[in-house]
Amino acid sequence: MCGIAGCIIRKSSLSNQLKTIAEQMGNAISHRGPDDDGVWVDEQIGLALSHRRLSILDLSSQGHQPMVSSSERYVIILNGEIYNFKIIRTELEKCGYKFRGHSDTEVALSAIEHWGFDSALSKFDGMFAFALWDCQEKILRLARDRLGEKPLYYGKVGKDFIFASELKALRNYPYFNVEIDRRALELYLLYAYVPAPYSIYKGIFKLFPGTVLTLKNFDSGIIPEPVSYWSAIKSAEEGQQNRFKGSMADAARELDFLLKDAVNMRMEADVPLGVFLSGGIDSSLISALMQKQSFRPVKTFTIGFHEKSYNEAEKAREIAKYLGTDHTEMYVNPQDSLAVIPQLPDIYDEPFADSSQIPTYLVSKLTRQHVTVSLSGDGGDEVFGGYNRYFWGKEIWGKINRLPLSLRKIGAQLVNTLPPEIWSKLFNNLTAVLPQQTHHLNFGDKIYKLAEVIDAADSEELYFKLISFWRNYQRVAKKSNDLSTEAFNGWQYSKISNFSEWMMCLDLRTYLPDDIMVKVDRASMSVGLENRAVFLDHRIVEFAQSLPPEMKINNHKGKLLLRMVLNEYLPERFFKTPKMGFGLPLDSWLRGPLKSWGENLLDEKTLEREGFFNPEPIRKKWIEHLSGKRNWQYHIWIILMFQAWKERWL
Repeated sequence: MCGIAGCIIRKSSLSNQLKTIAEQMGNAISHRGPDDDGVWVDEQIGLALSHRRLSILDLSSQGHQPMVSSSERYVIILNGEIYNFKIIRTELEKCGYKFRGHSDTEVALSAIEHWGFDSALSKFDGMFAFALWDCQEKILRLARDRLGEKPLYYGKVGKDFIFASELKALRNYPYFNVEIDRRALELYLLYAYVPAPYSIYKGIFKLFPGTVLTLKNFDSGIIPEPVSYWSAIKSAEEGQQNRFKGSMADAARELDFLLKDAVNMRMEADVPLGVFLSGGIDSSLISALMQKQSFRPVKTFTIGFHEKSYNEAEKAREIAKYLGTDHTEMYVNPQDSLAVIPQLPDIYDEPFADSSQIPTYLVSKLTRQHVTVSLSGDGGDEVFGGYNRYFWGKEIWGKINRLPLSLRKIGAQLVNTLPPEIWSKLFNNLTAVLPQQTHHLNFGDKIYKLAEVIDAADSEELYFKLISFWRNYQRVAKKSNDLSTEAFNGWQYSKISNFSEWMMCLDLRTYLPDDIMVKVDRASMSVGLENRAVFLDHRIVEFAQSLPPEMKINNHKGKLLLRMVLNEYLPERFFKTPKMGFGLPLDSWLRGPLKSWGENLLDEKTLEREGFFNPEPIRKKWIEHLSGKRNWQYHIWIILMFQAWKERWL
């Protein structure tokens, strides 16, 4: 795991400063690679490549980057890991290749020399973002892994081309334009993250997962469209056309084999490694498979909360004891969590408002005190159907679709005639004499959430409503754009007929790389920890997409096949209660210890003066939240994280 940055300069006045500029860009992301650094320049071309190294494989100087191929045709800077490099190396050695060291980067270079770029890329099983310069053809290629585990930004500054792992490296480029992209800001209001291909800065973009950007003859100053070499959408369509034909038991055996192999490859390291153990299905299975293949107790890490409704540390401890792992846990108090908040704009140098970013950072910090690499269960929900929306969304649509849209709109309007607390009182009075299991906590909030989705015109709009926050972004953002033409950004794929699988596929393409992996990558890399997500092995993803939907989701229960595999390693008693999620009591914190901080950032005059947001709808939700009438924690957090980011970077 490392950090990369580079540029192609067209300003002759800067040509003699190439090395210095590249070093400055690399220094901005030194946290991603604290062990080594290097720069390679071609002054005639105006090209500079910068690398910061976190040493994981081949700790010697033979793993130093930028790395030049044995023929001196190619130069590469790579962030991430090629997990199957030993298999590829064996193939190349049979063809007569000799290697100086034993890094995956050297193998990647030789593979490209032997098979060509496209063929070699198709062989790579890993998480990566890399830049490859072809000295012979004068071509620069940027590539990103299939599922988007590793980040890569790119764009233009005047006539110059720049790219980097993080935006803070691009900001260190001379004459960088810090103009906010208003369209990206509105998308952020909707999703709590800036979705690819946008970034928060105008003219700077994220490379889509599974794509390659090829720059040849950049004299024109035109950046071509990236070309896909792997697509979650196409993979899902192929899986639907070629369904797995075996039984549930057959599928469990096949998945068990794939997971063992994926875990084994991700345990390859020349430094200590461990695993995040939250106590849920995904991390517990990864921990079990690691321990099964280890000769010594695997190091597992958990953070706990004193608030019982958010704490799963006790269950994680029991699972660790059953598996025989070397377990480390740390209970964090509100002060520990609150102390992280001022650091968030630096860690996430783009507005980002998934509040689980805080516990993710805390567990990464704890883990880094003991190991340099950690495996995780990220991706299990998106790949095997773990989110509630995958089964409730399908059921809700199946029921409300029977009613005319006009009638559903009237129903939504009727719900909104009474505030949530009145609905809760009415429901509690009506159900007072009924059995306890019929009672619902916060019934008013639940019926309001239902009202927000029942007037969806089609299933696509229902999904959009389920995943979005400030849907009235036009009222919130000043200088508003119309996002109706790109609300789904080309997500309408009719070939995926099952609604649940359609949602899972879209989450794989958007929410996973732009939220989940951003959260994990930035948090772990800020402390110099490499995180490896087992479920995002593309072989596992492709296998899961070929499974009949009922093997993943059935009877309001997700991850059925994962549960079946897990039962071979852990008793079912550990997983009878629903997972709590990796959350925080953010709603009460905003009414308590974070109130003054929030009030300062949401000051009406400040919002008006800065010109990004209209204060009225924001202040209304803030006041309702403080009063306890509604829980607007997610909406408020989105605004607060932008304001905190703006204070740091603008």
